[in-house]
Amino acid sequence: MTNVQQHIGSIALVVKDYDDAIEFYTQKLNFELVEDTDLGEGKRWVLISPPNSNGASSNGTNSSRTNLLLAKATTPEQMSAIGNQTGGRVFLFLHTDDFWRDYNLMLFKGVTFNEEPRVEPYGTVAVFEDLYGTKWDLLQLNNQ
Repeated sequence: MTNVQQHIGSIALVVKDYDDAIEFYTQKLNFELVEDTDLGEGKRWVLISPPNSNGASSNGTNSSRTNLLLAKATTPEQMSAIGNQTGGRVFLFLHTDDFWRDYNLMLFKGVTFNEEPRVEPYGTVAVFEDLYGTKWDLLQLNNQ
């Protein structure tokens, strides 16, 4: 049997505007702009990623990172999904090695949190929103 190796390369996030989304994620969350390629006819291939998110795997090689693919809504159905891709639930989970550093920096930069930070059995967490209202967890697991 072949040793199967797979990973999720990108997760599509429907946005209203490429440039506004790039600005929010790079300026307020310190994400890296991995790629921004013009595909013509108003479409772009825009990949972003949290800083330093392509760490080394257990065998010492660089592991592949999971990127967010910013996908500009072009239909009424897609427009209705902006900020609500999961029916009001948290959509994405941003893991950090220092919750309070990132929480305070995000507050300083104007990121909206829906709740006060809380300590759970698994770690410290707080829900925040992106510029369109998509819910995220900022999360530091206990084992970090």
